[in-house]
Amino acid sequence: MYYGTGMSRIFYGYDATYLLVILGMILCMGASMYLRRTFNIYRQVRSSCGLTGAEVARRILQYKGITNVTVEPISGELTDHYDPRTKTVRLSEPIYNKTSIAAVSVAAHECGHAVQDAVGYEALNFRAAIVPLANFGSTLAWPLFFIGLLASIRPLLIGGIVLFSFAVIFQLVTLPVEINASRRALKILVDTQIVAPDEKDESRKVLTAAALTYVAALAASVLQLLRLVLIYGDRNNDN
Repeated sequence: MYYGTGMSRIFYGYDATYLLVILGMILCMGASMYLRRTFNIYRQVRSSCGLTGAEVARRILQYKGITNVTVEPISGELTDHYDPRTKTVRLSEPIYNKTSIAAVSVAAHECGHAVQDAVGYEALNFRAAIVPLANFGSTLAWPLFFIGLLASIRPLLIGGIVLFSFAVIFQLVTLPVEINASRRALKILVDTQIVAPDEKDESRKVLTAAALTYVAALAASVLQLLRLVLIYGDRNNDN
């Protein structure tokens, strides 16, 4: 049985807005599974260039004339990232010392971020600038919102929504940054002949799978924000 008029009302004993949370989880899990499946396929396919991920990263940095960025190993799997604060490309174990298509592609992607940093790519700079605000917002948004919900304090509800919006904005900015890094990576791999013509599509598949995780993360964040807005709207209608 459904009680109330808004989406966040009880439907057979459950908050109907949880459907938005579940949908977000499904999207993220699906994207993550696809990434891991694609990664596991192409980590077993050796690149014709015979270079390890670390060697590819250093060659790309040299090719782009970037001399102030170091390449270091990092523990874990799929933990690869570029740190603009320390000017460091960090590559995980399956990437750093491996010569697979996956290793070459991921290493190039992280160098794509280093190139963005070197040329002053505005979206990357904006993302770095809002990291503290996004972290602050994602940490305090839910506690603030639920305190407002329990105590029926409208400003706290609005504050929670606004704070969570910062996290959504971060995800929104992250998506084009990641897509741009992958485009730069694929172009450099082809231009430098690190990737052979018949390997280009394989490399693109790895980069596309990684990008889908950011698409799913953005969708999940938007759904969470929509849930907060719906709950606020229902509570506002009650008053």
